[in-house]
Amino acid sequence: MKTIKLRPGKERSLQRRHPWVFEGSIHKGGGDSGETLRIESSEGEFLGWAAFSPQSLIRARVWSFDENERIDAAFFRRRIAAAVAVRQRLPIASNAMRLIHGEADGLPGLVVDRYDDILSVQFSSAGTERWKKQIAEALLEVTGLSRLYERSDANVRSLEGLPEVRGWLHGEGATELTIREHEWRLSLDVAEGHKTGYYLDQRDNRKKFAEVVRQYGCKKVLNCFSYTGGFSVAALAGGAEQVTSVDSSGPALARATAHVALNGFDPARHQALDADVNATLRAALKNGERYDAIVLDPPKFAPTAAHAERAARAYKDINRLALMLLQPGGLLFTFSCSGGIPPDLFHKIVAGAGVDAQADGFILDRVGATPDHPQTICFPEGEYLKGLLILKR
Repeated sequence: MKTIKLRPGKERSLQRRHPWVFEGSIHKGGGDSGETLRIESSEGEFLGWAAFSPQSLIRARVWSFDENERIDAAFFRRRIAAAVAVRQRLPIASNAMRLIHGEADGLPGLVVDRYDDILSVQFSSAGTERWKKQIAEALLEVTGLSRLYERSDANVRSLEGLPEVRGWLHGEGATELTIREHEWRLSLDVAEGHKTGYYLDQRDNRKKFAEVVRQYGCKKVLNCFSYTGGFSVAALAGGAEQVTSVDSSGPALARATAHVALNGFDPARHQALDADVNATLRAALKNGERYDAIVLDPPKFAPTAAHAERAARAYKDINRLALMLLQPGGLLFTFSCSGGIPPDLFHKIVAGAGVDAQADGFILDRVGATPDHPQTICFPEGEYLKGLLILKR
């Protein structure tokens, strides 16, 4: 068995069961791409079994901290079965859910979403790529499904020296389907949609938005970075009279419009605007527009902490404009999905936006991803999605 030996003092994170080993922590050792290696401290103490990634700054991702565990096909079946069993206990009001959430489920580099009878899978690390066949077989066996679509087209694969891959791994047929989410329906295409097909992590936040729109009597709603209009459908379900969806993707907006009809809402209550969000907010402010509720769900401005400063300016600007556009007593539901922006920093950014907008508000709730996208106590980086629900004073 090949071994990686760490530099003195670099064993502490693994002793705290953090699953990443960075390039700078390694004294010597290595292996082939995706190969399982033994990780040892500088004193020779066993720390974990990890998949080696020779081209990534994260040189090794830990499969197991148990020295007696063997990393083989049976290991992956056990981990997958355990993850699926947890989801079966969660109160998920949908036929679409995340079954495997990478490090949180002890399978770093693996994401698996279920959309009704289709599994959509993303292999983003050298280790999962090496075990792809065994992982796919275990997924089909544990879930009892027969269709598995690969969405290994995220740009993080390039950091692992892996090409982008997309297509059926098992089964075939149409990649477009309609899912049920709470009391409404949403359509998606697992081959073309964002991430593995859709943003399942916002499921419960969309439900919450419908509830607060109804509770606070919000009539005019602006949904920014709307994608296919999940929050727009939620606002209409909550009784909003006029909802505007703003996005820079024409096809996404077309699907948002279709979702309005699919759920039986009057098309006249919804406007799809193919435009830049920042420019739209500025134009609305200039024209004297005001809204009862605004959703800000932008893309990942800061994928890592190195991008945090530039991202902070972008987050601050859109939140400043949104707060200025809200009526007193209006609601701002603002999010960051950037792993490089921790929750405390995001709060400070929004607070700074409030100062610049000369606006204050009550924080009604702090939200994150749905429970099928878990974070663990040993892996704080798993808290990527964070949101604030603010009532403007």
